[in-house]
Amino acid sequence: MSTESDYNRIRWASRRGMLELDLILGPFVEHCYRGLDDINRQRYIDLLDGEDSDLFSWFLGRGVPEDPELRCIVDQINQFTRKK
Repeated sequence: MSTESDYNRIRWASRRGMLELDLILGPFVEHCYRGLDDINRQRYIDLLDGEDSDLFSWFLGRGVPEDPELRCIVDQINQFTRKK
């Protein structure tokens, strides 16, 4: 189970060097992160280790992560973003 300080750390780490990524990751963390199971939380944390350029490409649909674990969380984020 994640603590409030863990959540705050993840929320801070979700702030990226690109405004476009902030507009995708920020709302996802705010609205969805706490509801994720432990496996998907770890996938999200692993995603944050990625390069901004890769994340940007994945969220624009210009590619997909080779790692199926990352692909799973990217798909969830993209689904959330499309619902907004």
